Amino acid sequence: TLSSSSAASDVYKRQEQIGRLIRLLALVLAILGGLLLTGLAVMTVASIIGRALIPVGLRPIPGDFEMVEMGCAVAIFSFLPWCQFTRGHVTVDVFVGLGPRWLHRFTQLTGDIVITLIAAILLWRFWLGMGEMISNGQETYLLGLPIWYGYVGGIVGAILFLVVSLYTVWRDINDLASGQERAV
Repeated sequence: TLSSSSAASDVYKRQEQIGRLIRLLALVLAILGGLLLTGLAVMTVASIIGRALIPVGLRPIPGDFEMVEMGCAVAIFSFLPWCQFTRGHVTVDVFVGLGPRWLHRFTQLTGDIVITLIAAILLWRFWLGMGEMISNGQETYLLGLPIWYGYVGGIVGAILFLVVSLYTVWRDINDLASGQERAV
């Protein structure tokens, strides 16, 4: 049992090392998504002011709504990995909280498996959508930007979302097997 305890300890050390890297990547992507949203908000305000002050020679930013549309999609996918890593998704634990700890860990694992399946489907469909946009050459109306540009930024977040989701399932399995719950 000493060797099995040592093996379990090695698994947790490896999990924690990988977890630190995944956490850093998810945090950086979430911060970049926040900066993107902030930039989009500033651009929107500037464009609205430009519309309001057309009589004095200002004008709106051309294609602002196209950039907001693409940017918001990228930002949303930038936040999903961090949300999953920190267990930020909405849960309803009313009845599970009354049960034993193992039941809570089991429902956590079940939820993370479902989210992992959703992340895989999102990535798959996003990838197919990007391929379709590349092949048909569709562009935005005003700026003439290829629509697939927005997909590239979203794919980065979707890939990391799947990686984080797989990691959380691994973390849950280890927690369930050990009877302990590790810090996020």
